Amino acid sequence: MPVYDYEHLGEGCDIGRCFEWLQPMASDKLTTCPHCGGKVRRLVSRVNIATPKTNADLKNMGFTKLVRRDDGVYENVTATGKESKIWDSRKPETMPDLKAKIRD
Repeated sequence: MPVYDYEHLGEGCDIGRCFEWLQPMASDKLTTCPHCGGKVRRLVSRVNIATPKTNADLKNMGFTKLVRRDDGVYENVTATGKESKIWDSRKPETMPDLKAKIRD
């Protein structure tokens, strides 16, 4: 569920002038404060999307990154365990072990 930011239109209450509220996306936005009943408005919030910056970050998160080195040849820069560092599309045994990385 997303967290929405709200601001009191008048004086704030015990939870402050601005507060966060966890609610389903399908819910109507709040018009009154759940704490004091005062009028509130929903604010536009910034979204924070964190993306991995390095191959090590991707590897730690369980992703596979293949970098093309030649026609049909890729380097697996996130290889773990027994995985081959080079994947040749003509040699299926060099394909990354995706089943080991994909989980429910």
